[in-house]
Amino acid sequence: MADVIIDIGGEIFEAFYETKDAPKTVARFRDFVPYSNRIIHVRWSGEACWIPMGDFDLGLGFENATSYPAPGQVIVYPGGVSETEILIAYGPTCFASKAGQLAGNHVLTIREGIDRLAVVGRSVLWDGAKPITFRPA
Repeated sequence: MADVIIDIGGEIFEAFYETKDAPKTVARFRDFVPYSNRIIHVRWSGEACWIPMGDFDLGLGFENATSYPAPGQVIVYPGGVSETEILIAYGPTCFASKAGQLAGNHVLTIREGIDRLAVVGRSVLWDGAKPITFRPA
């Protein structure tokens, strides 16, 4: 059974916490779920979409961090060199900002529907921002 339901513009995805590898990030993520915002396409990172969170302080360091999230992986960047953000990879991704390459904490994984996730990601690229909600499953 999934841990989190992610709704991106009406498309539903089931996601699973990476509790073993990122326990602190998972605990913090659980604190602010349900969470709603808008998701936009990345500028420098490849095939991914992100939720800019500005200077929101998650109180996290780096844990299970990656610069190369696989399709379906959800990473949280706790801030520092660039602003705090949540990124969802739907294809080849090298996580970066205008300041250069970054690494984010791999907190969730979407295991099924990666083909649909890619369609949603390309729609965000060509059609613009979409509403996104994370809620407990």
